[in-house]
Amino acid sequence: MTRIQVLGPGCQKCKVLAERVTQAVHELGIECEIEKVSDINAIIAFGIMSTPALAVDGTVKVHGRVPTVAQLKELLS
Repeated sequence: MTRIQVLGPGCQKCKVLAERVTQAVHELGIECEIEKVSDINAIIAFGIMSTPALAVDGTVKVHGRVPTVAQLKELLS
C-alpha cells in the first residue's frame, strides 16, 4: 500500500495540500495511507526547509508549494 505524507506545521497551505491530496487519491482510485506529519523534527529528518511538502513512500516529491489536483494526480500516477 502506498504511504503518502503531508509534511507541515498545520498552516493553511498544509491543510489545502492535504485536501488536494485526498481529492487526487480519490479521483485516481489509489489505495493508500495518508498521514499528516506536523512534528518539526520529523519534517527536518526529510531534509525539508520549506513547507508544505509531500512525500510518497518516504521520498519527497514536492516542497514549498501547493500543487494543483491535476499536478498531484500526475505525481501519484
